[in-house]
Amino acid sequence: MKLTQAKYYLTPVALCLLGLLGMTYYYFMTDFSTRDETQYLYIDGDDTADSVYHKLAPMASAHAMTGLRTLVRHCDYEEHIHTGRFAIEPQSSTIDVFRQLKRGHQSPMMLTVPEVRTLDLMAGALGRKLMADSTALADALGDSSLCAALGFSGPTLPCLFIPDTYEVYWNISPEKLLERMKKEHDAFWTKARLQKAEALGLTPAEVQTLASIVDEETAVGSEKPRVAGLYLNRLRKGMLLQADPTVKFAVGDPTLRRILNKHLTADSPYNTYRHAGLPPGPIKVASVQGINAVLNAEKHDFLYMCAKEDFSGTHNFARTSSEHMQNARRYQQALNARNIR
Repeated sequence: MKLTQAKYYLTPVALCLLGLLGMTYYYFMTDFSTRDETQYLYIDGDDTADSVYHKLAPMASAHAMTGLRTLVRHCDYEEHIHTGRFAIEPQSSTIDVFRQLKRGHQSPMMLTVPEVRTLDLMAGALGRKLMADSTALADALGDSSLCAALGFSGPTLPCLFIPDTYEVYWNISPEKLLERMKKEHDAFWTKARLQKAEALGLTPAEVQTLASIVDEETAVGSEKPRVAGLYLNRLRKGMLLQADPTVKFAVGDPTLRRILNKHLTADSPYNTYRHAGLPPGPIKVASVQGINAVLNAEKHDFLYMCAKEDFSGTHNFARTSSEHMQNARRYQQALNARNIR
């Protein structure tokens, strides 16, 4: 009789325990995401627990959100919200997601540093991909003391950036990003590259400055080493570089199709028609291809170049001024025929 009564009382308890375990499993242990692919949650410095819920809601089932809210209520998450980019994997449970957010275990991202003409454009391009906006990045780039600590001045600051794709955290600060770029810059300038620069009589910054001119002169990769060799020849002879891209930079108009005499008189240290040697710094963020073209410049005796009259983007090269003038005349005639002013 007593054994029967014990069984009678234990059965409801067991059922309650099973029900409790089932609810626990349902709300906390089942898949949080409703999708088969990884999704990403971005939490910035302005987010609250409610805004985090709002961002997560489209990714999760209703019961998973209920479970997450329950877990959050029993911890201090609202007072310690971690910023970052968090991967919500298809098989992650609600408690997995909670632990990830609570501990700030974010997922890195691949950040591409582009070739751009100005640092403002760089700030804008990176600001669209990172938590830090373009204004914060521009402020860091404009901080002379920070740049000096990294080994760059205002004119040489574009040399800091080596265009490539890097793994970073979405919430990296502007200062930490610049420090990271400095490390990547130093890693890029290997002993072999430094030796090649030294053999040319150039510093790494000067190589990147010349590479930026080469990049703007031609988009044809196979032609870059020849263009680089031409400018190196002019530097060795003490000739003015007379590079049209530097004139465009000096007057602030990279879209110029025709360089006129009024442009050549621009009073700027970047105007290589007026100032000998290299300009104070790059006229854009130099490409890796452009840098390597300078370091491995073609050896020849060309001193002049002019865009081909077929507008193919390639150039006619010349050894003498008279030969160059013939090339230039054909190009000017082609411009006139197309009414390009």
